[in-house]
Amino acid sequence: MGFQSILVANRGEIAIRIMRAANDLGISAVAVYSEDDPKALHRAVADQAVALKGRGVPAYLNMDGIIEAAKESNCDAIHPGYGFLAENAAFARKCAENGIAFIGPDVDHLELFGDKGRARAAASHVDVPILKGIDRSVSLEEAREFYDSLGGKSGMMIKAVAGGGGRGTRAVTNEADIEDAYNRCRSEANIAFGNDELYVEEFLERARHIEVQILGDKSGNIVHLGERECSIQRRYQKIVEIAPAPNLSETLRANIIYAALSLAKS
Repeated sequence: MGFQSILVANRGEIAIRIMRAANDLGISAVAVYSEDDPKALHRAVADQAVALKGRGVPAYLNMDGIIEAAKESNCDAIHPGYGFLAENAAFARKCAENGIAFIGPDVDHLELFGDKGRARAAASHVDVPILKGIDRSVSLEEAREFYDSLGGKSGMMIKAVAGGGGRGTRAVTNEADIEDAYNRCRSEANIAFGNDELYVEEFLERARHIEVQILGDKSGNIVHLGERECSIQRRYQKIVEIAPAPNLSETLRANIIYAALSLAKS
């Protein structure tokens, strides 16, 4: 049996798009809104709206408050949208513990890909090509040793193990900058993710950022929705996405999609 009612744990455009899709499928959509969002459009679009305690971002990150709202409105599932709690394994686990479906990856998958070192190791295990790097958190000295191992042929990326959205990330092309970059990344990562662990990998100055959208069901079926160009960025945060990716050979496109499917199926 499909869902009868879902709570959309987000706001703005993404919440509205999810609600419209739900309505097209005959599913009731419930909105949540913070104390400073009483006139937000996503509230008006929803079939029902539940107020959250608090203002701004913290209200939409209140796991217990959102789950209570879902229970109060008799929702079968919660759709997190993107951002906020979308990739939060702890939230997905709380949903399961309360008998509410989390529309998104399994908890195990969220935990795996939330740890970029483990994610690198998982990709390597199924022969998905990855950059030179270290598949775990590193000390400052280990970061220096890795930089030296590149032989000056390329730079080094320092990244937050629990990172995302470009936070806790810096490129280093001068050995003298390693300590400052490492400390800054560590501080940013701790503030953003509550985890100051960092890992390192090779920096390719003129690389393109291509993503493949993957969908899977509970029966093990995996499909892709094509690739998208995400190379236009500011501070390692995507600004524009273009689909399909332009100026990509069909061979390279097929190889990228095959690698993504291989990792997903593993």
